[in-house]
Amino acid sequence: MKKLITSESVTEGHPDKVCDQISDAILDECLRQDKDARVACETVTTTGLVLVVGEISTKAYAPIEKIVRDTIREIGYDDPKLGFDYSNVAVLTSLIEQSPDIAQGVDKALDYDDNKDLYDKVGAGDQGMVFGYADNESESYLPLSVVYAQRLSQRLSYVRREKILPYLRPDGKSQVSVEYDDGKLIRIDSIVISAQHSEEVSLRQIRKDIIKEVIDKVIDKSLIDENTKIYINPTGKFVVGGPKGDSGLTGRKIIVDTYGGYSKSGGGAFSGKDPTKVDRSAAYMARYAAKNMVAAGLADKLEIGLSYAIGVAKPLSVYVDSFGTGKYEDERLLEIVKENFDFRPLAIIDKLDLKRPIYKKTAAFGHFGRDDEFFTWEMLDKVEDLKKY
Repeated sequence: MKKLITSESVTEGHPDKVCDQISDAILDECLRQDKDARVACETVTTTGLVLVVGEISTKAYAPIEKIVRDTIREIGYDDPKLGFDYSNVAVLTSLIEQSPDIAQGVDKALDYDDNKDLYDKVGAGDQGMVFGYADNESESYLPLSVVYAQRLSQRLSYVRREKILPYLRPDGKSQVSVEYDDGKLIRIDSIVISAQHSEEVSLRQIRKDIIKEVIDKVIDKSLIDENTKIYINPTGKFVVGGPKGDSGLTGRKIIVDTYGGYSKSGGGAFSGKDPTKVDRSAAYMARYAAKNMVAAGLADKLEIGLSYAIGVAKPLSVYVDSFGTGKYEDERLLEIVKENFDFRPLAIIDKLDLKRPIYKKTAAFGHFGRDDEFFTWEMLDKVEDLKKY
């Protein structure tokens, strides 16, 4: 049976991603000074305005306005002609301390006593459900449509920053649809790229340049055939972009941040949250577990789901789904996961070293499949242990 599956990505200049990066830049500054900072920071942006809201409890001093302006400038909104720029935007803040009702359950789990394992002490920073996924379709242990969508957006950003295509502006999107036949990837059905640009360049020139400098540099040509559809700026024009063209909000790109629709999505977004928030840290740990299980050959694809209660250390539920590709039944795979991975918040933080200022890097081009030392949840250090099964 044939089917099409589509994934998308966006560049760092997309309004939602501007907000994600600001929120994570604030988080990083807090963690740089205070590794135990509690941060739940969200950002809203529109033409000429950035609003930072949320709850922060920390010993650190984070110069919010400076962080906002520096982040916007680094993204590339550095010219008033873009309709949104770091020097002219108004920055408003509405930040309070973390609720003491939440803090008491994180500082000491509701069911903890001094005789218990130390990892039982820290409770989850919120209730929630999260998912981790991996498959063996690519070297990144992600589906190829996700990999290609991310790489197209990264390349779009690269050719702008390096002035290979100097008329490009920070906002942009990519989308890739792949065709499967009985579960096997056979071709790319369509590619969509929307790239913000200056007024003077023609659509014909943009199309020619992006095919040459972006698509041809990223996509395996053997997957493109005469029926592959390529759409570049399909409205015909993309001059007004970024927060000038659309409002932005932290956490609005959950599927872009994760698995492109191949796996279920958890109930909460990532950016702006410190690692006591299991929306983020447990999602990273679930990815780490799924990736190592697949790399060890225990399944061709694997999804791991977790759920938590606020103020309780141990997850309420853990499940696995190998989609029929497991070397064992899912019940046995679940036992292996539980034997090898600890999903309590403090254990996750320690294992993945999450109290570092590493998060701004995650806020564009996806949180998974990245080849960077800071992305500790992409490590494959459990593979040899798992191969014994």
